[in-house]
Amino acid sequence: MIRFRPGLFSVLTVCVVLLSGCATDPARDSTKYSLESTEKFVTLDRVTQAEVACTGLRERMLPDGRLEVVVNVKNRSANPLKLQINCIFKNDQGFSLGDETPFQSLRLAANATETVRFIATNPQAKRYTIRVKQAR
Repeated sequence: MIRFRPGLFSVLTVCVVLLSGCATDPARDSTKYSLESTEKFVTLDRVTQAEVACTGLRERMLPDGRLEVVVNVKNRSANPLKLQINCIFKNDQGFSLGDETPFQSLRLAANATETVRFIATNPQAKRYTIRVKQAR
């Protein structure tokens, strides 16, 4: 029969808890968003879902009342990517205002991050969805 001293058992428990928190996947970027925020960034195909991440998302109202959105898009793969990205601006209930930017080309080097900016043309825009897809 093995006997543990109470102090030794506490030390072992603390070590197990601390070490279990260290197991991370470096290939994945941690997101600092709530579920609502991550739904603002949508990938439209399997390639972009697997290899592209949103690492930063900022929004602000311009002095004239229009919404500006700035997104950081990261290539998580070791290969360069050719993407297309756009933004659909919506009213405060989430309905499209018809204020949709055209898809623009975005080239990402291996493991690189690029910043893309969108500005609504309609001051009623309060919400948005950024869409990313592989360029054909």
